[in-house]
Amino acid sequence: MGTMNISLPDALKSFIDDQVTERGYGTCSEYVRELVRRDQQRQQLRALLLAGAASAPTAPIDANYFDSLRARVRNQRR
Repeated sequence: MGTMNISLPDALKSFIDDQVTERGYGTCSEYVRELVRRDQQRQQLRALLLAGAASAPTAPIDANYFDSLRARVRNQRR
């Protein structure tokens, strides 16, 4: 695992220390890693949403669509 040292103003360091205590993280590093993971997930979701928005329209989804989807799922389980 790599190491990274960062400098923070006292107010941010204090905030992180409070979050570690209040939220049950073992260390400041655990808290920061969680923040980075959440940011990665947010960026991935944003990319998926933008790709979906840029994609061509599809046929409206109706009861038949869901029936065929359920049938495909059932067939895959066998």
